Amino acid sequence: MNASRKLDNRLALCARFVRHGARLADIGTDHAYLPVWLCQNGVCPGAVAADINPEPLSRGQQTVEEAGMTDKISLRLSNGLSQIKPDEADDIVIAGMGGELIAKIIDDCAFARDGQKHFILQPMTKSEELLRFLCAEGFTVLEQDCCVAAKKCYTVLLVRYTGLTQVTDELFYYTGRLDPSQPLHRRFLSEHAARLRKKARSDERWGQLAERIEKIMEN
Repeated sequence: MNASRKLDNRLALCARFVRHGARLADIGTDHAYLPVWLCQNGVCPGAVAADINPEPLSRGQQTVEEAGMTDKISLRLSNGLSQIKPDEADDIVIAGMGGELIAKIIDDCAFARDGQKHFILQPMTKSEELLRFLCAEGFTVLEQDCCVAAKKCYTVLLVRYTGLTQVTDELFYYTGRLDPSQPLHRRFLSEHAARLRKKARSDERWGQLAERIEKIMEN
């Protein structure tokens, strides 16, 4: 992988949220494209690329070696953040998995509640359950954006621990900090509403929530 190789839109959006000069931990790294790109382009001085399974980790190892980045990126077999030390990462990317699993990885991490750490989270599913967890556990959403990759719309959240728990309206777990005036945000919200409409066939409460999402999209 050379420095000119572009990330897909999903990983590029994750990369945009990483602070310049931050040490990175990429959880669920697979091919290690993200840490290689960030280190090659001078965003991160070093990174840990971690995965729970040996096979994707070996793919990541190949990417790192081909890029000549073995001096900057270490590969780590790790269940979530269990094998990552607090001083190894300032910014932590957890991407490409379900929202409930992302929540569990954060909850199981001893240093997640360090307000200096930034988490960049990209749930493939159940973003509402991830937001529910974050609000209840004192994590604040600093920024949220959306992208389309492989014809699917995804959201990425930038969060950090503030200790401010939020008992919030159910609607927020679906809308977060998205702006319905932005086309991709609107698309993501529309897909939420469509899923809720299907669930409403067995429970009308979901239909009421879908109506509320659709209403904010009209304003």
